[in-house]
Amino acid sequence: MTTVILAEKPSQARSYVEAFQRSTKKQGYYIINDSLLPPDTVITFGFGHLVELAAPEAYDAKYKHWSLSNLPIFPAHYQFIVPTDKKAQFKIVKEWLSKADTIVVATDSDREGENIAWSIMNQAKINLKQKTIKRLWINSLEKDAIRSGFKALKDGWAFYPKYQEAQTRQISDWLIGMNGSPLYTLLLRQNGVRGVYSIGRVQTPTLYMVYQRDQAIKNFKPEPYFELNAEILANQQKFNAKLDPYQRFKDKTGLMTFMQAKHVQKGSQGGLIKDVQKQGKKSASPRLFSLSALQTMINRRYHASAADVLKAVQALYEVKYLSYPRTDSQYITDQEFTYLRQNLVRYQKLVSKEIALPQIEPQSRYVNGKKVQEHHAIIMTKTVPSQEQLAKLSKLEQQVYDLVLRTTLAMFADPYEYEETTIITQVGDANFKATGKVPTKQGWQALFDDHKAEQQEVATLPLVHQGDQVQANLQTPQKETTPPVPFTEGTLITAMKTAGKTLDDKEAQAILKDVQGIGTSATRANVLEILKKCGYLVTEKNKLHVSEAGITLCKAVELEPLLTSPEMTAKWEQALQQISTEERTPDNFLNQIKKFVAKLIADIPAQLTGNAAIKQQINHQQQAQKAAEVFLETPQATVLNKQKFYIVKPKQGESFTLPKKWSSKALGKTAIKALVTKGKTNKLKGFKSKKGKSFDAKLKLDGHKLSFDFD
Repeated sequence: MTTVILAEKPSQARSYVEAFQRSTKKQGYYIINDSLLPPDTVITFGFGHLVELAAPEAYDAKYKHWSLSNLPIFPAHYQFIVPTDKKAQFKIVKEWLSKADTIVVATDSDREGENIAWSIMNQAKINLKQKTIKRLWINSLEKDAIRSGFKALKDGWAFYPKYQEAQTRQISDWLIGMNGSPLYTLLLRQNGVRGVYSIGRVQTPTLYMVYQRDQAIKNFKPEPYFELNAEILANQQKFNAKLDPYQRFKDKTGLMTFMQAKHVQKGSQGGLIKDVQKQGKKSASPRLFSLSALQTMINRRYHASAADVLKAVQALYEVKYLSYPRTDSQYITDQEFTYLRQNLVRYQKLVSKEIALPQIEPQSRYVNGKKVQEHHAIIMTKTVPSQEQLAKLSKLEQQVYDLVLRTTLAMFADPYEYEETTIITQVGDANFKATGKVPTKQGWQALFDDHKAEQQEVATLPLVHQGDQVQANLQTPQKETTPPVPFTEGTLITAMKTAGKTLDDKEAQAILKDVQGIGTSATRANVLEILKKCGYLVTEKNKLHVSEAGITLCKAVELEPLLTSPEMTAKWEQALQQISTEERTPDNFLNQIKKFVAKLIADIPAQLTGNAAIKQQINHQQQAQKAAEVFLETPQATVLNKQKFYIVKPKQGESFTLPKKWSSKALGKTAIKALVTKGKTNKLKGFKSKKGKSFDAKLKLDGHKLSFDFD
């Protein structure tokens, strides 16, 4: 009786192997001997997705060349292929799956893990009904967690609907991409735009969110307004107070009318302390991290991209320091709380100063088993690294681990406590409010002393009593409304997760709330990377903006609101979820997608033809592309920046090229300018000979030929 354990990738397989008593490594698999497992147990593995959807040309050679007449592409049966570089491993996996009596699906414990495993098993063309299918479902790659998981294997068929949901999502994305991308690309080309334009179920509404924000900033017109504030002098101390209830005045006339009605004037006058309230308040520590929350916070602190954060958390998971990364939950169960409490002393040694951690009973803000679905929040495992082991991690991995560590420990610390004082000062018939905070107990905030910049500074107020006479200096500063702030990767990840806040439809808000917005915790970072790789999103000082090509695409797709609206994603996600709960069939969902694609193909050509806004944007993009190509402008020539070389266009004579690199040295603006204007450079450092030796030399131009000048 052969048992085959199918892991997602080699590193995961190694973690399983390390949890068992004895193993023998073979090509593409391991033979396992352990009292926990049946005899004849083997662990084999994929390389992530061993099986992929075939490209359109696999169905018909005519699809290799895009043509509007070939759309729509609706295969009768979807074909899956094994990429050439993965065929050898797939052959090994297939052989073992064929021999197996029992198959243990041990890929990542999520929908995508189901998709990877079942796709491999189906592609292997084995009769799965004759096999016993089990499922390993764990949150950590630690030895104890792995062994506990193998003692409590679940019925693999119970997870089959999750595979159907994931595969249906994969096919629906294929249908939209393989039809939408050629459709928009070919129509934009007819309007004179070069390049390929990529359309995606999640990426297009995400791009459009950034576009809308950019447009709101661009079109923002600041509006002036006036405030009425008071600088109060009491007991030789000054403090600032705002009009209560707060209001703005559009113009000076409205302000003066208000001041006259309230019997106040600009400048110094008497006032009276009308009320003093002191209240002790508490602030609980931050919630534990879901992946999206962690990506947002790390981006805010360290400006790391969402993809880099995911890569760092995945690496920390694989070395067994952190729990499973792709989670949408910010809660843990009593089981995790218990082991965290038992290891508090060991965790505390990784924090520079000792902090009291007296809260050793679970609190519902953090511990709630009912709110943990597939995976709990990202927390430390029982494997506590030493300072030396932490030092070997990359800088970002250290930053991620440290933040998860402190946030998790904060759950055991006392609340941050402070005394809040509110003073109401009456001047004439107007009231002015000032609020101050005095910390009385640092509590959990002591863990985050090195990030005090994130904590808002609030003024400390002087000691005053009700009825005190004070002096009030009334000021009427003129201010302007401020534009929205650009997205960062962190705030965009949050916007993707909480997209319901941008919707008017309450039902759509609820759907997005249930499924955690646009995309999933596992896919959001990749969506941003695709948009950047396509050149639609650009990052400038951690701020995201849409490029000219991205603007062109957004102008084109906004004519079809279903492509840009979070509501579309909300309804699709609800329907996809119904597949995993067996309330809807994959065919039913895919038929709806086909109708949507058919509508695009029928409607978009007419919408784009002769559209003035599109034509204007295309002209703007073409001008911007030409301007971006100009690397250098001199009296003698214009130098254009191409991908691999420079083109020099003299004012007189023929054009010629110059390399971007010469003997391993990059040639920048200074060197190129010297060559174009003087025909030679000063001595440059950093050249390398064929033997790898560094040397210095001048460069010179003989006609159009570049050479060294060692004189």
